[in-house]
Amino acid sequence: MTLLYYDPVFMEHQTGDHPESPRRLLPVVRHLHFLGLDVTCRRPSWEPATREQLALAHSAEHIDYVQQFASSGGGWIDPDTRLSHRSFEVAILGAGAACDAADRLIAGEDSTAFCLLRPPGHHATEDQAMGFCLFNNVAVAARHAQQSPGIDRVMIVDFDVHHGNGTQDIFYDDASVAYFSVHRDHFYPHTGAAAETGTRSAIGTTKNLPVAMGTPRSEQVAQFEREVSLFADSFEPDLVIASAGFDAHVDDPVGSLGLHTEDFEAFAKILMRVANEHCDGRLLSVLEGGYNPDALSDCVTLYLETLLAG
Repeated sequence: MTLLYYDPVFMEHQTGDHPESPRRLLPVVRHLHFLGLDVTCRRPSWEPATREQLALAHSAEHIDYVQQFASSGGGWIDPDTRLSHRSFEVAILGAGAACDAADRLIAGEDSTAFCLLRPPGHHATEDQAMGFCLFNNVAVAARHAQQSPGIDRVMIVDFDVHHGNGTQDIFYDDASVAYFSVHRDHFYPHTGAAAETGTRSAIGTTKNLPVAMGTPRSEQVAQFEREVSLFADSFEPDLVIASAGFDAHVDDPVGSLGLHTEDFEAFAKILMRVANEHCDGRLLSVLEGGYNPDALSDCVTLYLETLLAG
């Protein structure tokens, strides 16, 4: 059984007509309920991330700034990222979900988890909100997981259409957390070149796979399978965390790499196989992008069904 994290509070991060709005998740939640997948999964209760947990990946100044910016009424914290007065509370609940899921997977309660949360996180750096992201959910969860005995090496796999610059930056000189990203080449945030591989003792623990627009779907999936498998074999993770972005879908209005819904089923199967080979199946997936609500609903449903099928 897969752990599923969702709370209606995630709708209270109000962003107006912004692409990253509550409208993203409504069709997903309704469709999962219609199919009964929400009750097929186990639905834990959890607490928001503490300040100490957030500080594992973010500066105190950044945490304070986001909290104060939201409490003063919100607005545009950067040219792409909008907050409302409840955004800080929503964001720390999302980060808390990722941490709680990591704890439960490590404890052996289940082997897979999916966090259906917003706002996304992979563009948030240690000290900056950007690209719709306030706190880096997967980075916080990775560092939190490493506080558990036996979890020394965490691998983050990011298949959002945009490169997760924040995640890469946070771990660029940390050899204990490996970062793999497949993303659209020459696209926002204009990072993630193949030559970016880490620094100092962490050289080789960052792997970027930029994909040119127009690359056939079958080739994208085959490249992903080959490269992520080789990367995992060399790193040997104790936990796999997926930054699960679905905006490479052919119908996405913000990104797209021409992928179809069933390609994300293939991604899920590849990641499950990697997790089974290296870390007793422990695979934590955290929602990132996906801005066509109907396409996102289809993709999340199939991805979750794949996790449940084992």
